[in-house]
Amino acid sequence: MKLLLDLGNTRAKWALHQHGEVLAQGAVAWAGSVVDVLSSAWSGCPRPTAVFGASVVDDARERQVAACVAVEFGHEVTWLRTPAHACGVRNAYAKPQQLGVDRFLAMVAAHADGLSPCVLASVGTALTVDALAANGTHLGGLIAPGPHLMRQSLLGATAQVRPDRVGDILDLADNTADAVSSGCWQATAALVERFAGRMAPRLGVGAILALDGGDAAQLLSLLSVPARLTPDSVLRGLAHWADMHMSTRPPV
Repeated sequence: MKLLLDLGNTRAKWALHQHGEVLAQGAVAWAGSVVDVLSSAWSGCPRPTAVFGASVVDDARERQVAACVAVEFGHEVTWLRTPAHACGVRNAYAKPQQLGVDRFLAMVAAHADGLSPCVLASVGTALTVDALAANGTHLGGLIAPGPHLMRQSLLGATAQVRPDRVGDILDLADNTADAVSSGCWQATAALVERFAGRMAPRLGVGAILALDGGDAAQLLSLLSVPARLTPDSVLRGLAHWADMHMSTRPPV
């Protein structure tokens, strides 16, 4: 049994895996008392045989979660740092660890699930888009602010744009609140659609557009091209990598 950790910019997600099945899972926002919430959630869970983690947060938060794992389960966390290649996926970056491990693991999950060739869009604090060829080669990708961060940046950098509410998403807005929200969400949708369109000739027939992240479902409703939701792709990719790691390490 494995405990898997996905430390993202907004939340820490976890799942207990055994033989490919999810026995328990949860998530906690960084804004709260992470250790207390995790300790409570894990108090009734069986003890895993190993713990694996993927993180895009700072060292302090990694140590905080690792300390909680040590107290609750008596294990150290094996953190995955982005490799040049693993699980059939080849990283496009010349300096592999500069690619976010979350993006790499999403590609691992897609490739393992038979979705490649594909475009992967993760819609959260940041928006990332990546192109993955049928043979598992990462062609590269883009990073931009997610729709909520885009809105916050706009409000923080302007003196007169001060909506009194979070607006609705419309094609044509007649007030500032709706105009700001609509602009940020429509810009997100446009970037994803443009990237998918530009990658189509390189990826070939049958390329899929796969969406993940906290805002993926809302983005899906705005797209004018076919797409599908692929939730928990980082944890699923981490599960594949952990299986490979455990099968290849020498016996104790």
